[in-house]
Amino acid sequence: MTQEPLPDGMTWLDELEVMVIVDNETDTLSSIDPGVPQSPEVARLIERTPPSRHHEGHECKTVFDRLCCACHGLSVLVTGRRDGQAHSLLFDVGPYPDIWLDNVARLDIDLASIECLFLSHWHFDHSGGLPAVVAAIRAARDAAGLSPPVVDLHPDRPDQRGALLPSGIMAMLPLEPTFDDIARAGGQVVTQGTPHPLCEGFFFGSGEIERVTEYETGLPGHHSFRGERCEPDPLIMDERFVAACVRGRGVSLFSACSHAGIVNACLTVQKLFPSLPVDLVHGGYHLAGKGMEARIEATVRDLETRIQPRLVAPGHCTGWRAKMRLAEAFSPGRYAPSLVGSVYRLAAAS
Repeated sequence: MTQEPLPDGMTWLDELEVMVIVDNETDTLSSIDPGVPQSPEVARLIERTPPSRHHEGHECKTVFDRLCCACHGLSVLVTGRRDGQAHSLLFDVGPYPDIWLDNVARLDIDLASIECLFLSHWHFDHSGGLPAVVAAIRAARDAAGLSPPVVDLHPDRPDQRGALLPSGIMAMLPLEPTFDDIARAGGQVVTQGTPHPLCEGFFFGSGEIERVTEYETGLPGHHSFRGERCEPDPLIMDERFVAACVRGRGVSLFSACSHAGIVNACLTVQKLFPSLPVDLVHGGYHLAGKGMEARIEATVRDLETRIQPRLVAPGHCTGWRAKMRLAEAFSPGRYAPSLVGSVYRLAAAS
């Protein structure tokens, strides 16, 4: 692959490491297809755990008391490397700071290395842990003599969100943290609604995701509250994704929930990075729930024919029915589901 020009401020990476801190599913035992650059949680635990005993010349390592906990949410740490430099960005934080902090300890993550937190959209399963997580990262960076973490947020923040069910009940997410909450926790709050480079161009934060396909029409019944005012909000236009480019591989996409539609997100990536193949498509594809499951076949078809990613890595809100179809379409060799504690390592092709 020739090295295509990138958007202003962006740079090619030599390596991209993706570590899943929070996701809905844990599975450290299933096999990984040959050639898929994903490592299961237990493999990395074994690498860094000292032996607790020996038996007939074998090191015995106790690891199954240190596995991460899954929950409904998403948080992914992406680290880019180029010419001996590294930058780390945290994509969402999940809902519960105690689970995030416990999993970070189990994964042996250096909190001081996290320079930027990027929120995909204002939904509590992605944003709820922000104040406590920001405070923990700020404390670690202060101790290391580093600047406060940047917290990149969409400026259009609702107070609370929920979905109106067929029963007539509105299932509510908890209140969103405020900009002041996050600033008081020690974050350097930056609000961005347009596309922009992140971490000296190692990553790219999208602006508005274009709605192109006929079938990706948002989240039915979704409402947003601002004070006492409640309005239907099926499109959730504050949703953003993160992208990164590895030399010789193409552009990877991190889409936390894909309320805009995972195909629409990929089409926006293709428009922003023309001529580049799509490498990894990671995150929630939001194909769970009766209304959303009707989109599975069209989504899989368009991913296969229009997007043609090297790897699909569905997680969080994708749903087991969609994961099954994606596995049928992209296995073997191109299906690598997002699992808490797992790592993807995308190295530049020579």
